[in-house]
Amino acid sequence: MSSANLDLVRSIYAAVGRGAYSSADWADPEIEFVVADGPEPSRFTGVVGLAEVMRNILSVSEGLHTEVEEYRELDAERVLVLPRWNSRGKISGVPVVGTGAEVFVIRDGKVTGITLYNDRARAFADLGLGPEAG
Repeated sequence: MSSANLDLVRSIYAAVGRGAYSSADWADPEIEFVVADGPEPSRFTGVVGLAEVMRNILSVSEGLHTEVEEYRELDAERVLVLPRWNSRGKISGVPVVGTGAEVFVIRDGKVTGITLYNDRARAFADLGLGPEAG
């Protein structure tokens, strides 16, 4: 397995932690972003689609902060991330706290896919991991 993939994903989260959402140098131009579950499962393609997802999230969230509980290389191309999200609804002011899972697919040093799971148990099941993985 390549620790370069793990380092790449860590660097993405480090940038997001600083509020740097504008750079997507790490993304393949045809990146596929999938929301696998939750209230609005969806699929977006390309850097423009990824930007649309981030705009949607940031348009309803205030003070979005992500803490990563664990990074795990699954194989030569995939990295599993277990994040915890904290924010506040922009209009309601209600705190929003959640956990999930994200699977990054990396080829030739670029992220070609991200699958977001709001439900970790579903992610573990889809990945063939047991509940002890969390």
